[in-house]
Amino acid sequence: MQGVLTMLKVLLDAEDDPNSMSPATTDLRRAHAPAASQGWSRLPAEYAIPASAPSLEQSREYCRRLARTHYENFSVATCFLPKNLRQDFLNVYAYCRISDDLGDEVGDPVASLALLDEWQTELDACYAGSPRHPVFVALAETVRKFEIPKHEFSDLLIAFRQDQTVTRFETFNDVLAYCRYSANPVGHLVLYLCGYRDAERQQLSDYTCTALQLANFWQDVSVDYNKGRIYLPLEDLRSYSVTEKDIQQNCNTPAFCEMMKFEVERARQWFARGLPLIGKVNKELAVDLELFSRGGQEILNAIERQGFAVLGRRPVISRTRKLALVARAALGKLL
Repeated sequence: MQGVLTMLKVLLDAEDDPNSMSPATTDLRRAHAPAASQGWSRLPAEYAIPASAPSLEQSREYCRRLARTHYENFSVATCFLPKNLRQDFLNVYAYCRISDDLGDEVGDPVASLALLDEWQTELDACYAGSPRHPVFVALAETVRKFEIPKHEFSDLLIAFRQDQTVTRFETFNDVLAYCRYSANPVGHLVLYLCGYRDAERQQLSDYTCTALQLANFWQDVSVDYNKGRIYLPLEDLRSYSVTEKDIQQNCNTPAFCEMMKFEVERARQWFARGLPLIGKVNKELAVDLELFSRGGQEILNAIERQGFAVLGRRPVISRTRKLALVARAALGKLL
């Protein structure tokens, strides 16, 4: 799980109440009632909330199947997890995967907000002991076992809700505030599953998760623009005399490339801040953290290799380099 994906300044400023709503969000909420059924119809049928809860074993298998049929990178990552933790990681992954899809794959902000509200209701039921969706039936076991606070899950939903109304960020601090909800909770969840609950490790994890989110943003400038979103701070566009039209027309001007060089270096600084976490966890988790951290830094290296010209040409990590990263992680596991 990379952090996942990416808010209204008023809602995400560290000094503001993250549960407050902008007028735009409030207007969308009023249209929720008829939207939920339409929203579910645009997603895989198995995502829908059933009338009655499945068994615990059926729910576990649901989460395993979801991971197998979605992203191969998570399947690779689970190979490095301790066997006794794999099901719990799969349960958390299933929650994050569907949450992200509710926000990003429906194609209708009103419907997405309606579905995210229903998903929040299921999360509340999970903590109250009465969930119906298989993800939450399985997740309830994980929550009880590791005593995970509910806000670590609901914070992600704050980010996905605000994706429906926010498409621009004025300052870099606004982007960081967004990462606080869209990326950092995932790192906290990993730490909880591995037995760590302290603020020091969570802060170091936040640096790494934010860096991963930034690397993903800088890699996907054109992809995100085609979805109507720009995660590059508007203040930086102005500072480097880059226009939104440049992004729209895939114009990798010298000014744009210079700006991206600056953004890449900034992301590298966040990776560097998070690296001490690797030395503060057990060896098995350290290998996984190094794998993901190096993978994120490889994205930044790929951006640099093509001269920071990311518009219209998404930087990718070569298959050879991916295999080298996995091989290094496997060797670290053996040693």
